[in-house]
Amino acid sequence: MVKKLDSDFNYLLDMYEDSYYPSFLVDKIQLNIRKVVDFLEEGNQSLEAVQEKLDEMTLAINELQDEFYEHESEIETVARDAIAITVEEILQYFEIDIDIEEALRERDW
Repeated sequence: MVKKLDSDFNYLLDMYEDSYYPSFLVDKIQLNIRKVVDFLEEGNQSLEAVQEKLDEMTLAINELQDEFYEHESEIETVARDAIAITVEEILQYFEIDIDIEEALRERDW
């Protein structure tokens, strides 16, 4: 049976609660994370394939940094932690055994 993430799952909670982060940009990060969730919900369990998806997600988030700067914000400590916590909870839920540092290895934030 393929797992589905609870529709009430809280993505990037600390970022959404902090006005320093424009919500529309946090939404873009969430969208990239949701692509990984969609991939996992399709039943993909290969660590190599999941890591590839995580790399794609992380590179896409990297590309948002200039947009954050343009809106007097940045992907810094709180944001890094919120992203890591969100991704880690998703990996745990789907029982994917990838260390969070490895999962986000492509980050430059």
